[in-house]
Amino acid sequence: MSKSLPYTINSISEQRRALSLPSPSHPLIDVFRLEDTRRPDDRDFQILHLNLYCIAIKRKVNGKVKYGQGHYDFDEGVMSFFAPGQIAANVPRNHELEGWSLSFHPDFLLGYPLSKKIEQYSFFSYAVNEALFLSEKEESLVTGIVERIRLELQTPIDSLTQDVIISHLELLLHYSQRFYIRQFNTRKPAHHNLLTEVEHLLNTYFANDEKLNAEGLPTVTFLAAQLGKSPKYLSDTLRNLSGRSAQQHIQDHLLKKAKTLLSTTDLSVAEIAYTLGFDFPQSFNKLFRRKTNQTPLEYRQMFN
Repeated sequence: MSKSLPYTINSISEQRRALSLPSPSHPLIDVFRLEDTRRPDDRDFQILHLNLYCIAIKRKVNGKVKYGQGHYDFDEGVMSFFAPGQIAANVPRNHELEGWSLSFHPDFLLGYPLSKKIEQYSFFSYAVNEALFLSEKEESLVTGIVERIRLELQTPIDSLTQDVIISHLELLLHYSQRFYIRQFNTRKPAHHNLLTEVEHLLNTYFANDEKLNAEGLPTVTFLAAQLGKSPKYLSDTLRNLSGRSAQQHIQDHLLKKAKTLLSTTDLSVAEIAYTLGFDFPQSFNKLFRRKTNQTPLEYRQMFN
């Protein structure tokens, strides 16, 4: 059996046609109820590839929806975010959804600060099992903002339409950021196990000199894959728990290992750099000095 290719959607109009919805009222932004969507029997897009931003609250899926390499059961309402270029979903034909979806093309943001600022909202890169669970009060609030956007799209477009909608979008993203912080805080006890696992992975990795030399420094992507998380979600969780991102945790272990080698061995600074997975000793020197305000040699001299 041949593998299904992603069904790519590049515009709001294409998305509406794919979901058997009427033509959009605006070419670059859209709000619709998931209950109103339907996939024609003659159209196969089990794997959906969106070149749009998408924010959605989904509830009561009949069956499981596949995101990436995993499946997720939407028995409860969750808020999810997708950036252009992501594989959004693998949807079974008999799915039944409740909720709403807000989609917008990146061009809608052009000329506004949000066009660049939106990259700072890391939850657009989270995996679906890292979705945002909302309280009833929170869901009511974000749904109200989306409803105001929908009503704005139903009025005749004028010179202020885009400004008003952009303001609502920014408010929606601000609240989403706040609610994610709340979710991180309420799940801190469970996340402490994640911090322990990260420390164990890094201790094991840096204890293996041959692995370091052959494969180089561990990356955030490597850690996230080992833990079944997305890189952005892992970093945000660790930052919330410890005040330090995943990259900073890696660098902490790197410096600890470097200091041990500098103080207990006769290896040259260049040899230590290569042992730690650096291609160039200069890069190791620069990082060490930036983090400690000392060169590796100055640190070593403290023990002579």
